[in-house]
Amino acid sequence: MGHARAVRVKAHDTPVLDADAAADKAAAAFAPWSRMTPADRAEVLLRMPDELDRARGDLAELAAAEVGASRSWIDFNLDLAKRKLHFVAGLAAELDDRRVQDPDTGKMSIMRRQAAGVCLGMVPWNAPITLGVRAVAGPLLCGNTVVMKGSELCPRTHQRLVAALNAAGLPDGVLNCVINTPADAHDTMVRLIAHPCIRRINFTGSTRVGRDVAMEAARHLKPVLLELSGKAPLIVLEDADLEAAVDAACFGAFFNQGQICMSTEWIIVVQSVADAFVTRFEARLANMNATSNPEYFGPMVSPDAAERVHRLVEDAVSKGARLVAGGDLVDGGLQPTVLDGISSNMRVFHEEAFGPLASIIRVLDTEEAISIANASEFGLNAAVFSRDLAAAQAVADVLEYGVVQINGPTVHDDPAMPFGGMKLSGHGRFGGKTVIDEFTETRWIATHQSMRPRVS
Repeated sequence: MGHARAVRVKAHDTPVLDADAAADKAAAAFAPWSRMTPADRAEVLLRMPDELDRARGDLAELAAAEVGASRSWIDFNLDLAKRKLHFVAGLAAELDDRRVQDPDTGKMSIMRRQAAGVCLGMVPWNAPITLGVRAVAGPLLCGNTVVMKGSELCPRTHQRLVAALNAAGLPDGVLNCVINTPADAHDTMVRLIAHPCIRRINFTGSTRVGRDVAMEAARHLKPVLLELSGKAPLIVLEDADLEAAVDAACFGAFFNQGQICMSTEWIIVVQSVADAFVTRFEARLANMNATSNPEYFGPMVSPDAAERVHRLVEDAVSKGARLVAGGDLVDGGLQPTVLDGISSNMRVFHEEAFGPLASIIRVLDTEEAISIANASEFGLNAAVFSRDLAAAQAVADVLEYGVVQINGPTVHDDPAMPFGGMKLSGHGRFGGKTVIDEFTETRWIATHQSMRPRVS
């Protein structure tokens, strides 16, 4: 299961523009694109899913070579990206003017959603297709032109993605791709944000880098949408369906080697069912093996990433955690790993693992489960398992997370729903109708009746 290999791609690579040239080109293309009707722009977006299917083989090959992505993960990415494009295209009518007439004065008010200008979308490596599409689809529908800053870890994957989207009929300059070396990543980000034509920014990635993005955007008073790190808890209450909870934990913790912002990192289990849950979880893990299931797991993004997660395991075990399963480094990754008996003196209690590692925390009752979940600095995704839906809803209501799944895995997305985090997991929302709010200027234009002469 080697990590990187040479890949030959069938032409189609998008030319990589430097930061200023990409922003200038997008600015030049803005006027004609923004003057198109939303319905006409939607037609272009609706051609993109077919282009993604045509590029599926190339994208899978490139992502496997660059970041070790399994075919199942890339297919998942592509299918979700196609759903996102269909949903966003269906929002075209939301961009129509809204007119309201004052019955007393006759004043006619127009509420208008107007394209902001050039949008910058900064995209990570871990879900390169769906997060790339998410960064650009909403802005494009709204009439903006886009500079997509691809990840330096999967440059050819992101170039191929942009080429596929452009092949759907986007006019020249509407969607541009910028790639930098790892050494130039910060300077490229700073230069793009500072460019006077960039009017909106969205970033998906780590909290550490997201903080830098937010600070640069603040210097220029530019709105920024941030989806950052997570440490998703899965809470198992005493009346939970344990088999369903184990299914969700396995999928949420280990799909794509746990390299998903929504990955299940904490499993918070009420003490009365903890032994039964762990027994079932351990039995399930006996059939999950990164070496024998490469089509599902794939390697991690790098050996260094696997070593970092392995050090979290070693630290926890040295401080009293029990290694339930896994923990072994394999070629390019880590076996699916579960720790039991996690406490706050361990690094894994606080740090985002971003690897195939789930940590079990045993609690006395529901109140303690909520308290621990909300003690996290992060607040992206959470899940609650209980047969009592009212009780589960009561827990969901007080969890400080932007997204909560009841009786479902933490790894779940729906293009029609708002997606984003609280606390150090960012602010703003992708998904649903919120894309209209994020990527347009809201304007009020009022037409008054003739002014009456003032009487002294």
